Amino acid sequence: MSLFEGEAKPDLWQFENLAARHGFRAVAGVDEAGRGPLAGPVVAAAVLLPADADLAGIDDSKKLSASKRDELFALIAERALAIGVGISDHCAIDRINILQATLAAMREAVMKLAMPPDYLLVDGISRIPLNIPQRTIKKGDSASVSVAAASIVAKVTRDRMMVDYDRQYPGYGFAAHKGYGSADHLAAVALLGPSPIHRLTFRGVREHVREGGYDSRNGRL
Repeated sequence: MSLFEGEAKPDLWQFENLAARHGFRAVAGVDEAGRGPLAGPVVAAAVLLPADADLAGIDDSKKLSASKRDELFALIAERALAIGVGISDHCAIDRINILQATLAAMREAVMKLAMPPDYLLVDGISRIPLNIPQRTIKKGDSASVSVAAASIVAKVTRDRMMVDYDRQYPGYGFAAHKGYGSADHLAAVALLGPSPIHRLTFRGVREHVREGGYDSRNGRL
């Protein structure tokens, strides 16, 4: 029988509390932001919280306003025992595919934790390639406080990166849509061609790659 199988699901601390009852003392939540966009990196975060952390209002980052995410980001940074962030850029995404790039970013995030975790709670269905006991949780950012915290850290970190990219590559609206395939973004790609941070293997971008343009896998042609 796998860990936790057959046990009841309590509150937002359910998985952390169950892990503690099984003897684990350093449980980290792991999540990512940026799998779906047409441009920019995928960013993962790992967050290890103390058992008494008061993070009122925490939830899946997608359900929160930008201002609330920023507020909680600061609170998480203040109260977490450890935070790690991993990044796979557009080149890695084009080279090894978005799933493998996401798992690589998650692995990096876990490895960067100052306090080594003894158990991982991972959003989604794919295990991280690490020799650490772990559980994958569908919609984990709505079921686990640690995964929700990781979701917020990953989202805020990536959004801030995209605002910086907007200054470097004006005309695409990265600060507004953060690289997602909005109508304005798709129109900009069609007009201007892909920027140096676009994912050239993604539909909506690959159709507009021009001879002599930018190849994110090999650099400028």
